[in-house]
Amino acid sequence: MYNKDPAIVNGVYWSESLNKVFVDNFDRDPSLIWQYFGSAKGFFRQYPGIKWEPDENGVIAFDCRNRKWYIQAATSPKDVVILVDVSGSMKGLRLTIAKQTVSSILDTLGDDDFFNIIAYNEELHYVEPCLNGTLVQADRTNKEHFREHLDKLFAKGIGMLDIALNEAFNILSDFNHTGQGSICSQALMLITDGAVDTYDAIFAKHNWPDRKVRIFTYLIGREAAFADNLKWMACANKGFFTQISTLADVQENVMEYLHVLSRPKVIDQEHDVVWTEAYIDSTLADDQGLVLMTTVAMPVFSKQNETRSKGILLGVVGTDVPVKELLKTIPKYKLGIHGYAFAITNNGYILTHPELRPLYEEGKKRRKPNYSSVDLSEVEWEDRDDVLRNAMVNRKTGKFSMEVKKTVDKGKRVLVMTNDYYYTDIKGTPFSLGVALSRGHGKYFFRGNVTVEEGLHDLEHPDVSLADEWSYCNTDLHPEHRHLSQLEAIKLYLKGKEPLLQCDKELIQEVLFDAVVSAPIEAYWTSLALNKSENSDKGVEVAFLGTRTGLSRINLFVGAEQLTNQDFLKAGDKENIFNADHFPLWYRRAAEQIPGSFVYSIPFSTGTVNKSNVVTASTSIQLLDERKSPVVAAVGIQMKLEFFQRKFWTASRQCAALDGKCSISCDDETVNCYLIDNNGFILVSEDYTQTGDFFGEVEGAVMNKLLTMGSFKRITLYDYQAMCRANKESSDSAHGLLDPYNAFLSAVKWIMTELVLFLVEFNLCSWWQSDVTAAAQKLKQTVEPCDTEYPAFVSERTIKETTGNIACEDCSKSFVIQQIPSSNLFMVVVDSSCLCESVAPITMAPIEIRYNESLKCERLKAQKIRRRPESCHGFHPEENARECGGACSLQAEAALLLLSLLSILFSR
Repeated sequence: MYNKDPAIVNGVYWSESLNKVFVDNFDRDPSLIWQYFGSAKGFFRQYPGIKWEPDENGVIAFDCRNRKWYIQAATSPKDVVILVDVSGSMKGLRLTIAKQTVSSILDTLGDDDFFNIIAYNEELHYVEPCLNGTLVQADRTNKEHFREHLDKLFAKGIGMLDIALNEAFNILSDFNHTGQGSICSQALMLITDGAVDTYDAIFAKHNWPDRKVRIFTYLIGREAAFADNLKWMACANKGFFTQISTLADVQENVMEYLHVLSRPKVIDQEHDVVWTEAYIDSTLADDQGLVLMTTVAMPVFSKQNETRSKGILLGVVGTDVPVKELLKTIPKYKLGIHGYAFAITNNGYILTHPELRPLYEEGKKRRKPNYSSVDLSEVEWEDRDDVLRNAMVNRKTGKFSMEVKKTVDKGKRVLVMTNDYYYTDIKGTPFSLGVALSRGHGKYFFRGNVTVEEGLHDLEHPDVSLADEWSYCNTDLHPEHRHLSQLEAIKLYLKGKEPLLQCDKELIQEVLFDAVVSAPIEAYWTSLALNKSENSDKGVEVAFLGTRTGLSRINLFVGAEQLTNQDFLKAGDKENIFNADHFPLWYRRAAEQIPGSFVYSIPFSTGTVNKSNVVTASTSIQLLDERKSPVVAAVGIQMKLEFFQRKFWTASRQCAALDGKCSISCDDETVNCYLIDNNGFILVSEDYTQTGDFFGEVEGAVMNKLLTMGSFKRITLYDYQAMCRANKESSDSAHGLLDPYNAFLSAVKWIMTELVLFLVEFNLCSWWQSDVTAAAQKLKQTVEPCDTEYPAFVSERTIKETTGNIACEDCSKSFVIQQIPSSNLFMVVVDSSCLCESVAPITMAPIEIRYNESLKCERLKAQKIRRRPESCHGFHPEENARECGGACSLQAEAALLLLSLLSILFSR
């Protein structure tokens, strides 16, 4: 956009008054992140302002009119068929411009829209042959799939537009009768370098007099010989005509159709409020980083009567809402240890869910390309018949129950539970809310009373902290409270120093009780530390306690700088602290153990080298009443791995014989000893490098026998948000269409070709398109979204000891496995003299689910139940359809630039 354009300068001037509105809004509601106004002319006003950074090509390519919040607010849902001319006259740069035009149109389609693309010459060519005669939802995955197929188009033959028009009208009519799609606006986009007729007979047959399908025509190239025919088609069908001469023209000319589709809404003077799906963005607070957001937006238009009939959209105003703000009213402490809340959109896509993983490559935090269109059925995949999903999409209120397999600890462990799901709609939004409660947790809770003085005394202990992502007090209402942590806010509230603070009295009373009841453990830890000072090894480094109200107590037995795992229990260690989505990992796993037993594990590495050098042990604290036995807390320690292993080897050498000597021990070369957990991961091995590995990878024959005997069971899991490495063909000539350097070269090549055509009337396009662009193909490794299947393993609790023999090629391999009392650990002793190499290792590596072509086609065609937006503004009788575009002519400045460019080229 040219920043001195009078229309833009004027718009910037009259929209300045929004600044005060934005500031006042923020003062009243500090939970607001970004507020902004996107103008139909192309400028963007935002509060707070930021410094815009160019992309890798040095370009600031942000266009607010391409964003979903703008498109959803400006237009109603639409069904679109895109017709692309691939006749011989479209060779060279024209076809490149046409492809970019299609890609830009796809950018303007959202999850509520449906589309298909048909290329035509003397025959019809569906860009995706599988979707012959139908439309598909315009989610990101489908649009990217079509973009890949666009690259395969090539120009040849004669353009038979009449065949293409008939097909497009038939598709739109048939699809509308199915009850699928938008059931609102319908549009036909025609991208061509000319039309020899106006085809009024076809329009009379399919579209007149109602003109339910708008026609948008895009003339590719500088020639205006066929401009009148194409403009007539658009004007006669309530559409818009535009001419696109260069790649630089594409973006702005495509945007014109949005202004046309917005006219009925503007004339109706409807400020329809729209909400987008979830997306990742940055916040004002540096410590929050990237968070999930949704945008609420509405159209902006003039209310003056003289401009009403023209239906002129001024722009769209919107604000970002962090998704966690929508969930603050749901008290996490009432959901139980494994309970969680989630929300989905009208299309069944996840707005928020603990299993939604929008980022990958931990550390780099890259955004997945399709994270905003993850369907609920892809995380609650046990709901095979979509009972839960469809009920929520249809905004019903009810309950649903099913057995689920929930993965924890980066997907390597699994918990099998029965969940009760409660769901309802969120009024005033397109979203539906669900709450999952795991049976056995959350039905009963423990409540006690203590005085405020007692509670405050114990809350102020320096080792006490609270879950800062929980809402004990609302610190957002008043500016003077925004800097407070939740613990600070509670203290001020209890002391009566901040009467304006709004707090959850019930939760605070329970926190006070937990603080008083758990206070004696600090003295116990202190006495342990004093006694331990005589022991120089300092193997146990941290002791910790957490209660069901989000209260934590942490005691260090070594200096903070001496901790082997510096990140443990810190804000960045999301798995092991209380947060908005879940209880700490050590708390959740301890709750699933038999009361009184400890769960031991080695943290899986997340990039920090020292994390695998520690062992965590935790146990749950329950009441002794067997009928009502809620878990009220969990307590544990973290120790050095080397210290833990040394204790194990010492214990393994102690025997119950009278003389204390062992007939066989782990020191013997004839046996291998392992200590594994209930998921099959090795904590102790004679080979230190095997620590943390899955037992089946080291002793495949033994693990296979344990599975056969039922000591362990395999559980198949699915990951529909995985990222897989793939090799893609690429060539040196394959450049992005928006790369300025390559766009310039393409333009020069086209100019030279057109110049020769003009001078000698000889078609050099086919020669120019021959071997000049050929380049060696090479494989490029990329990371792409994929679906994977992988196993997890769980021990059978009832089996305490098992022995077995495995028949191998020329020997017999014996082993014994015994459960260690009051723990989730097993000692496995294996005969090392028989290698049994014929049995392959058992691995937990995920396997990509590959779909054959017919299955891919079925997945593309599959239309899950969705709910259409309630508002639709397809047409209006007062709409002015005469403003339907005009032909562009080559300006004098452009001609001078062309001559200058040619002189530079020929001077070289």
